[in-house]
Amino acid sequence: MTDTYKERLWTKDFIFTSAANLVLMLSMYLLLVTMATYAMDTYGASVSMGGFVSSIFIIGALFGRLYGGKQIARIGNRKMLLIGTVSVLVATALYFLPLGIYLLMVLRLLHGAAIGLATTATSTIVSQLIPTSRSGEGIGYFSLSVVMATAIGPLIGVMLLTQYGFNSIFLFSFIMAILCLVLSVSLRPPEMEAEAERKGFRVTDYFEARALPISIAMFVLAIGYSGILSYVTEYAAEIDLVEAGSFFFLIYGIFVLLSRPFTGRLMDQRGANIVVYPALVSFAAGMLMLSQAGAGWVFLAAAIFMGLGYGNFQSIAQALAIKLTPHHRMGLANSTYFIALDLGLGLGPLMLGYIVPLSGYRGMYLSLVVVILVGIVVYHFMHGRKDREITRVGGAD
Repeated sequence: MTDTYKERLWTKDFIFTSAANLVLMLSMYLLLVTMATYAMDTYGASVSMGGFVSSIFIIGALFGRLYGGKQIARIGNRKMLLIGTVSVLVATALYFLPLGIYLLMVLRLLHGAAIGLATTATSTIVSQLIPTSRSGEGIGYFSLSVVMATAIGPLIGVMLLTQYGFNSIFLFSFIMAILCLVLSVSLRPPEMEAEAERKGFRVTDYFEARALPISIAMFVLAIGYSGILSYVTEYAAEIDLVEAGSFFFLIYGIFVLLSRPFTGRLMDQRGANIVVYPALVSFAAGMLMLSQAGAGWVFLAAAIFMGLGYGNFQSIAQALAIKLTPHHRMGLANSTYFIALDLGLGLGPLMLGYIVPLSGYRGMYLSLVVVILVGIVVYHFMHGRKDREITRVGGAD
C-alpha cells in the first residue's frame, strides 16, 4: 500500500468506492420495498409469494458473499467489483421483460448474488484504503452509504411507484447500475495478498474466525432491527401515526449521519466499548419508546434513539471485524460480517411474523427490547470483555 493511502482517508478511490456502494444499495432497497407489490399486481402472486419474490434476493446475496469472500483475493477486488457491477447492470435491464413469476424469482436470486459480489468488493476495497489508525472513522463514513440508501431508497421507490409506475423504478435502478459501472472502472485500488490455494473443503475458506464473535453479536441485533425495516410502516398506520411513520427512516438517517464522524473517531482513540454500550442502551430505549408510542413526537424520538444506537453499532461492528483480521483475509471478514447481518435482517421478519398475530405490533416491539438486551450480553461475552486488550495491541497484524 502506498504512503498516500497510509496518510490520507479521503482519497479519490475512497470517495468513488463509497459512492459506488451508495448507488448499489440505493437500487437494492428501492427494489426490496416495491418488488412484492410488483409481483402481486403484475403476475397475480399471493401475498406470501410476493414476499418470497422480494426476500429471495437476500438468499442470492448470501451466496454471492460466500463465494466473493473466498475468491476475492484470488480474483482481485477491482475485477470482482467489475464482474458484480456488470452482472447488476444486466439483471436490472432484464426487469423490463415480461418474465412471469418463476423467472422473476430466478432473476431476483441472480440479482442478489451479483449485489453480494459487488458489495463484498466495495467493502474490501475500502478496508484496504483506510489507514489502520482511522479504521473506525473510515468505516463509519463508508457505512453511511448504506444508511443513506436505507433512508432514501424506500422513499424514492414509493414516490416513483405512485407517480410513474413500475417501469420508472426499473429505469432508476438501471441508471444507478450504469453510474456504479462508471465509478468502478475509474478505480485503481491496492490489491490484496492472496493465500496459497488449498485443496479440500474448509469452513475457514468461507468464514473468517476472527470476525465471527462480533458478527454473531451483529446477527442478534440485526434481528431486532429487522422488525423496524419490515413492520414499522404498518405499525404507524395501525396507531394512526402515518405522517410520523413516513419520516421515520429520514430522521433515523439524519441522526446516524450527524453522529458517525464522532463515534468512529472515539472508537479509534478509546476502543469500541465506550461507543457500543451506550449505543445499544440507546437502541433498547428507542425500541421501548416505539412500543409505547401514542404521539408522533414519541414515534420520531424513537427513530433518533435508534439512529444513535443501532446505526452506530452497525458501523462499529464492521470496523471491528476488519480491525481484528489480517489484511489478506479482509474479504472474508467483510463477507462474514455481512452474512451475519443479512441473516439477521432476513430471518427476523419470518420469526416476528409469528409474534404479531399473538401480541400485536406493540407486543412484538416490546419483545424486541428483550432481544436487544440479549444482544448486549452476547456482545459483552463475544467481544466487550477483551476490547481494551485489543485496542492496546492494535488489532490483527
